Formats: sequence, structure tokens, C-alpha cells
Amino acid sequence: MTRPLSNAHPLHPRLWEHFMDRRIAAALCVAALGLGISSAHAGPCSTKIAQFELAVRQSAANPNAGPFGPQSIEAQIDRQPTPSSVKRAQQRAQANFAAALARAKRLDARGNGAGCTRALAVAKDMYNLQ
Repeated sequence: MTRPLSNAHPLHPRLWEHFMDRRIAAALCVAALGLGISSAHAGPCSTKIAQFELAVRQSAANPNAGPFGPQSIEAQIDRQPTPSSVKRAQQRAQANFAAALARAKRLDARGNGAGCTRALAVAKDMYNLQ
């Protein structure tokens, strides 16, 4: 006969739940403190990055908003896109946008304000907020 999952742990189930609740609470406290520490060491364009990320999140409901890339040669010579080519283009645009934003964050973390501002401008140029 198999034992129920709640009795599988050697501690009494209620004691185990209490222990797990305390571990989760402790993890949340550590995360909150970590966020406080990281914001104390904010880079030169952290605020600009946060504002742009907020704008990106707020544009999520807009079907026209999102990352975009340059038009392909095939599209310029009147070739119709296929669903798979459209999907690949969207994935490529998303990956390029994510890389540009990650670069801006990396430069910001290093304290490189000019580099961060340029990288953020590149990311903004890749994303249609409208």
C-alpha cells in the first residue's frame, strides 16, 4: 500500500507546511533586500531603462506594438511572406531587441552612461510603441 504524498515527508504535514511557509517568507525578504541594494547601486541610465521597459509593458495590448526589423530583400521584390517566414522574422526581431536592451543594461551596470544611452537608443529604434 502506498502512503499519501502529504505523509511522504518525515515531518508532520502541518509542520512541513509551516516550515515551507517560513522558507518562502525568508526568500521573499532576501529578494526584497536584494532589490533595495541593487537600486542603491543604480547605473547612470537605470531610470531611462526602467521608463522604457514600463512603456514596452504598457504597449503589450496594442497589436501594432512590438519589435521590428528591416524589410527583407524578398519582400522588396514582391515575394509574399509565408507564415513560417513571418514567424522567423518576428523571432529574429524579438531576439535582436532583447540583445540590444541587455547590452544597455550591461553598460549601465558597468557605469558607462554614454554607451548605455547609445545602446538604449538602438533598442528604442527597434521597438514600435504605437
